[in-house]
Amino acid sequence: MKVLSLSLAALLALGASARADFDSCKARLKAEAAANGVSAATLSRALDDLEPNDAPSFLGAQPEFSTPIWDYIAGLVDEERVRDGQAAFAKYRQAALAAQSRFGVDAAAVVAVWGVESNFGQNFGTRPVIQSLASLACLGSRRNDYFRGELMAALKIVDHGDVKLEEFNGSWAGAFGNTQFMPSTFLRLAVDMDGDGRRDVVESVPDALGSTANFLRSSGWVSGLPWGFEVALPANYKGPSGRGGKQPLAAWAKRGLTRIDGSALSGSGAYGLLLPAGPHGPAFLVSRNFDAFYSYNAAESYALAIALLSDRLKGKPGIQTAWPTDDPGLTRAERREVQARLEQRGYDVGGKHDGVMGTKTREAVKAYKASVGMKPDSRAGQKVLESLRGGQ
Repeated sequence: MKVLSLSLAALLALGASARADFDSCKARLKAEAAANGVSAATLSRALDDLEPNDAPSFLGAQPEFSTPIWDYIAGLVDEERVRDGQAAFAKYRQAALAAQSRFGVDAAAVVAVWGVESNFGQNFGTRPVIQSLASLACLGSRRNDYFRGELMAALKIVDHGDVKLEEFNGSWAGAFGNTQFMPSTFLRLAVDMDGDGRRDVVESVPDALGSTANFLRSSGWVSGLPWGFEVALPANYKGPSGRGGKQPLAAWAKRGLTRIDGSALSGSGAYGLLLPAGPHGPAFLVSRNFDAFYSYNAAESYALAIALLSDRLKGKPGIQTAWPTDDPGLTRAERREVQARLEQRGYDVGGKHDGVMGTKTREAVKAYKASVGMKPDSRAGQKVLESLRGGQ
């Protein structure tokens, strides 16, 4: 009991110290924001009673397992998202076309960003932006300066009245709204497309689409240039690859590349060869417009998801080449089915069949795979689903 008491005392002391550090940091942040023109009223409402959250725990956290590209694309560009996206595109076609007309960015590309970032406005994130950014700025172990700057921007957004404090929610890192802008990006590039005098990417879809188009244009989007397209490689291709090594299509044609349907490469513009799963998987020639997608979130898999979804929204086919795996990824509907079937067998998936492979679901997958003699990792692919279905 004495040891437990000492441990509890130590924990309480650490908690008090952390709280004192947070309060001291908050005071410095308030002074800095006041010096940058944020009103005393806004600072009082936003910071006076603010408690830290667990956002710093996300910094530097590695996923439990690396996500294969075929899993990533299967979940983000499934038939469900395509149907939802086409419906959203039809509903907001006038706004999407207005953004295209004003900024020269393909309307389907803008809607695709919306789909990948928030599932067309269904998933904004529930963490208070001010709280997350203050926690990261004060308690995070790295990038404190970056998050302090984002907090200053977020306080200005509230002070300007663009977003109401009580509705200012988003991701653990402070991204918010329909297309998940960081606060500094909002201040720099958000636009008022619906003419109400506010730049509102939370409640105004036209503002969100226009602001996203403005972002892509500022990132180098070239009007009328395709993002790229799938290609077929010659057998045993050993040539250059990488989206950074852009060359004219004629140069790629000389190396034996064709369009995926076998037709010859033709057209203008410079393209790099993207091999997201190596030379034995799908291959794409990608342009500067693919790089604009990449600038939104620096991951080629992310950019490819937007690119492919934008094509599907326009009625184009998906990837034609099979991924180099014998265990392809699951759509969101299939992930929900995995959760339901695991729960039927007595596994705890966290009480939700939402298609999100969270900690509980991954633990359940691992336990199930071990029980049936499969490799006991936490990845769920088609083999797990087939096994679960086999037991009915």
